[in-house]
Amino acid sequence: MSVPLWVRLRFGHAAVQYIADEVGVDLLHIKGAAVDPSLRPSESGSDIDVLVRPGHVDRFDRALRERGWTLYSTFTYGSPFGHAQTYLHDAWGYLDIHRFFPGIRIPPARAFDRLWSDRHTIEIATIGCPVPSVPAQALLLILNAARSRTPQHPDIGTAWRDAPDERRIEIEALVADLDAPVAFAAAVGGLEQFRRERDYRLWKVTSRGGSRSEEWWARVRAAPTLAAKLRVIARAPLVNVDHLAHRLGRRPTAGEIVVEFFRRPAQAIRETWRGRRSGVGANR
Repeated sequence: MSVPLWVRLRFGHAAVQYIADEVGVDLLHIKGAAVDPSLRPSESGSDIDVLVRPGHVDRFDRALRERGWTLYSTFTYGSPFGHAQTYLHDAWGYLDIHRFFPGIRIPPARAFDRLWSDRHTIEIATIGCPVPSVPAQALLLILNAARSRTPQHPDIGTAWRDAPDERRIEIEALVADLDAPVAFAAAVGGLEQFRRERDYRLWKVTSRGGSRSEEWWARVRAAPTLAAKLRVIARAPLVNVDHLAHRLGRRPTAGEIVVEFFRRPAQAIRETWRGRRSGVGANR
């Protein structure tokens, strides 16, 4: 008989916290079993998610690998934001460690300090696990939902639309403290009022969809400095080796990486052409 997913995930949270305590890593459990019952109608989720103090990420990475966790996808290729790295364990399943949370624009270390300052501890599988305040949990669910491309995402309803006035005020205060207005608007409405913000296009394509070329140009525009923009441009033509390995079911050969390298620009050109054709058709 297999172990129910929700049971495995709860033990996974406990196992991760045990490692963090052992090596002195500060982290906050987010999403899934860590979320306050008022924000989730039922236990849900398919993996374990934690937000790690940025200065502790390297230490935690080493500790996980030494204790049976295998790196599944890296910060570089894991998402358009480069915010999370995924690990896999034979017993506990998938773990995402976040070094920052997309949509929060203040520096990651300051953001973590702000969330850490009003944390509290809950028991998951009898282990004390630090979690953000309930309003902060609600905000993280809302910002996460902004990346789902689902206009009526249930988390937005539970965490925002159906929230009492007092909690909504607390959430809005956190949006200001963490400088997260654009991503927040992408989730709850009002994104167009932020058209002049550098990350407006990124959150528009992230929340509503778009081509890969649109996403990459939005990432360039959203980068806060010239150096950051140049790094995004340099990465754009590179092959997502993690994704290709998952697609093939094994590590790709050098030849397969070369083929993928030339396939990606061709696909981007086709997407751009289709987008222009559909735009012309819509304007007729």
